[in-house]
Amino acid sequence: MLSMILLTATTISAILAIITFWLPQTNPDTEKVSPYECGFDPLGSARLPFSMRFFLIAILFLLFDLEIALLLPAPWAVQLEYPTVTTTWALIILSLLTLGLVYEWTQGGLEWAE
Repeated sequence: MLSMILLTATTISAILAIITFWLPQTNPDTEKVSPYECGFDPLGSARLPFSMRFFLIAILFLLFDLEIALLLPAPWAVQLEYPTVTTTWALIILSLLTLGLVYEWTQGGLEWAE
């Protein structure tokens, strides 16, 4: 049984490795090959204007992403002695996230263009 699993895993890995050499395009995009994937010329002027809206959206994403990470242990914590405490804290975090999202939405913080 173990040898069959190893043979199957090795075969699938070899097939996928061979396919990856055949599928890529021979003429890669110059933007994708550049060391900076931000879309700006790294050798140009460092004083280009940036959109503040972009940074606000990025900060909001990080904020909500980090708060969602607080909910990751919730499925395992339900198996503890007092699962109601875990559920209560998870609901508090979710309600804070929802209120924050509603606030940002009403204030226009999620609009890309004015």
